Amino acid sequence: MTSTLPGGEPLGEPPREPLRDPLPDPDQGPGSTSSSDAEPQGWAQGRRRTLLAAGMLAYPCVTAANLGQYASGGRALAGYLIVAAFCCCYALAAVSAALRSWGRLYVLLGVMTALFAAELPFARAYAFFLCAVVVSFVAVFLRQYAVPVTAAGALAALAVPVAVRPWHSGPGWFEAVALVFTAATVHAFAGIAATNRALVEARAEVARLASEAERNRIARDLHDLLGHSLTVITVKSALARRLAEAGSPRVLAEVTEVEQLTRQALADVRAAVTGYREVSLAGELARGREMLRAAGIVADLPTAVDVVAAEHRELFGWVVREGLTNVVRHSRATRCTVRLAAGLVEIRDDGAGRPAAPGVPHQPENAMPVGQLTPADADGPADAEAHAHADGPADADAVTFETAGPVAGPRPPAEGNGLTGLRERVAAAGGRVDAGPLVPRGWRLRVTFGGEKVGRTPS
Repeated sequence: MTSTLPGGEPLGEPPREPLRDPLPDPDQGPGSTSSSDAEPQGWAQGRRRTLLAAGMLAYPCVTAANLGQYASGGRALAGYLIVAAFCCCYALAAVSAALRSWGRLYVLLGVMTALFAAELPFARAYAFFLCAVVVSFVAVFLRQYAVPVTAAGALAALAVPVAVRPWHSGPGWFEAVALVFTAATVHAFAGIAATNRALVEARAEVARLASEAERNRIARDLHDLLGHSLTVITVKSALARRLAEAGSPRVLAEVTEVEQLTRQALADVRAAVTGYREVSLAGELARGREMLRAAGIVADLPTAVDVVAAEHRELFGWVVREGLTNVVRHSRATRCTVRLAAGLVEIRDDGAGRPAAPGVPHQPENAMPVGQLTPADADGPADAEAHAHADGPADADAVTFETAGPVAGPRPPAEGNGLTGLRERVAAAGGRVDAGPLVPRGWRLRVTFGGEKVGRTPS
């Protein structure tokens, strides 16, 4: 929405979208780090996986090294070929696991199990080193099946030596214990690696959330600061132009105030970016009174803030800043009232508020066209009291906005960034924000803490 100031100047709205990160890489998960951080972490994880996979190849080498004890000639060659085929299947299984190709992984594990069984007649007990590879692989990549597969391997180590007569040996207790120990060790290693990966991702997520919170703080502060400051600067610039057209000597004073406001806005932006911006409730009331005066809105604002609890004053300063800025920009009001209590701040105006029906805004009675200015000393029966402000009587050179106020059109039907940011501030402090139209006209913004009731404060 673009509002209109006196004389037709547009008053731009603050950006509707908060500052955001660029779109994340679709290959990265919610807790992924940036590309610069992810590259060394991904390299380290890949290196660990490669070392683990290469280390497991030592088991088939043990089987091949001991084949000569039980086979020779063609039988030994067959045993070596089985071990070689097992190693190839193992390499393919490692690639399939890395690519998350689970169907192919299941097939390869089945083939590896069959090759282990085929190696038993040639390597006998040393073939269980191949079984250890299968069990370890399952413990890492198919952890839900680790216990039953390990148990099956241990039972095979106990039963096969007894069942096969040519072996002439008892139960393979050593092989069974070695299988269980190997599976448990690899499973624990995989668990530690997964925990470490989760910690890295959690740390990256914490850093991302902290960065996002800081960006949101800066965006909220810049909106609150610039939305208020630019509104006042634009209104007072328009007033200065009208005063110049009327030949009033107040032009220089208004231009000087615009310069001061511009310098203050620049200082506020710098302070907001560095995180040292402080808001004073008394200062915001003083600035708000001047802003309402420049906009031709009667200001019924308190002059003392002692009634407000000390811990709420800075937050209430933000509320007053946002509320009065919205009154000037959206309300078309003739009067604005601020009430304070220990845990309450309330801002009311008698403007159009939101329309009762789409496209049918309220209109003040006897309102002149929006933005029309009238010198108090113009010819004709002008009533000085009609243009009086809360901070003093109208002077001879006063040029004021007529009753319609500075902005044409009803208030926007949806909350902008300002009220959304205000709700976030108040919610973080444990308070409540209520905002909405009044009957039959007007608008109210109220922030309360601890069920505080409305009370009138000295003005």
